[in-house]
Amino acid sequence: MKLYNSLTRRLEDFKPLEDRTVKFYHCGPTVYWVQHIGNLRAMTWADLIRRSLIFLDNKVIFVRNYTDVGHLTSDQDEGEDKMEKASKREGLTPDQIAEKYIKIFEADTEKLNILPPGFKPKASEFIPQMQDMIKILLDKNHAYFTDYAVYFDVSSYKNYNQLNRQNIDLNIAGSGKGKIDDPQKRHFADFALWFFKKGSHRNALQTWASPWGEGFPGWHIECSVMAKSLLGQTIDIHMGGIEHIAVHHTNEIAQSEAANGVKFVNYWLHNEHLSFEGEKMAKSKGTGFTLAEIQAQGFDPLDLRYFYLNAHYRSKQNFTWNGLSAAREGYFNLKNFVFSLRKQTQRSVLSKEKLAQLDTYRQNFSEFISNDCQIPQALALTWTMLKSSIPSTDKLDLLFEFDQVFGLKLNEFNEEKIPQQILRLAKDRIEARKKGDFELADNLRKQINEKGFIIEDIDDGFKIKKSILLLQK
Repeated sequence: MKLYNSLTRRLEDFKPLEDRTVKFYHCGPTVYWVQHIGNLRAMTWADLIRRSLIFLDNKVIFVRNYTDVGHLTSDQDEGEDKMEKASKREGLTPDQIAEKYIKIFEADTEKLNILPPGFKPKASEFIPQMQDMIKILLDKNHAYFTDYAVYFDVSSYKNYNQLNRQNIDLNIAGSGKGKIDDPQKRHFADFALWFFKKGSHRNALQTWASPWGEGFPGWHIECSVMAKSLLGQTIDIHMGGIEHIAVHHTNEIAQSEAANGVKFVNYWLHNEHLSFEGEKMAKSKGTGFTLAEIQAQGFDPLDLRYFYLNAHYRSKQNFTWNGLSAAREGYFNLKNFVFSLRKQTQRSVLSKEKLAQLDTYRQNFSEFISNDCQIPQALALTWTMLKSSIPSTDKLDLLFEFDQVFGLKLNEFNEEKIPQQILRLAKDRIEARKKGDFELADNLRKQINEKGFIIEDIDDGFKIKKSILLLQK
């Protein structure tokens, strides 16, 4: 398998630390609000990569965290804690805010058929371990005190910009300082490991005792500690959005490697954004559509998952309602292939040519997902396979095999999902056609259409799907 490593900016052969065992950490949500479908695309793509690794015979130890403290409204340690901001907005405690939005997030990920993580730690559960890492950084002179915080000294770590590749002088105190809240901070890039309950944080709602004074952790230390605690000092894959490259993941590398003395992550993966009308999707612009809003427009969550399959994780994807409608139709057509193929129960002995065709499809599918998870190409290959001349039962077997990666629940789709009333009308229509009563057959077709379904004649009978046009109304 090959993966594009953001650290080296190239496609690399993937070799896990332990044979066939992958330690995978994914930056999860800050649970102060409902996650929009851009955030959910990131979660879905981590799931697709995880499923691809499993399909290729790997065991994946998957960790996705919840940030429930310490994430300020700016990644540069400025502003208000997002959890506290939500707490004031809704009149709930930070713990209640976290519980509320974790519940919504987990319901959304279940609807999208995202595999549950092996571990889902909350940052607030790892405060002692964070303090232990901060102690190590202080002892190694990688950190220093001010009256307001404990900071990581970026000039003490020579490879600080290896991920973000920013050209800043780390050796000049205050270089390019810009706006900062702490005048004692030595360099603008230095980042907080621990905030004291002082200054702008004197009324902080979530604080813990520490050897240095009451306060709360900085955002960046949290992922380093949770990854180390659950996966070890060096892990195989760390994934997140491209927005994390400049600050958050750069800081994770610096503090982890400075504290542990070993490489933190072997393969960094970063997904691009989902945009709306060419701009990054955002709650502040009114374009941060939630899954509930998608469903309110008549779409199934798996229509959205199918939509995500059509663009690579390192490519920007533009969301439009028309695009989602097209994805819904594509997903309906795929389910209707299942409906049609399931009616063909008789298996035939495959010729050498047909066996070779099956092997070629399976091999090509594996090659696509092995090449940095080229899911769009794997989906296109699947459609080619379905339209090929190989027997129906083998097509269905192969489709279900491929769906282990796609995660579209195709094996759960069957005739029972079409209402019995519609099936009776469809069968009556077939009988009318056999008797030559085409007027009755047309009337039955209209009745089926009026109830929100479309019937299509095929060589061995018929197939039915919901009417896309009716659902768009």
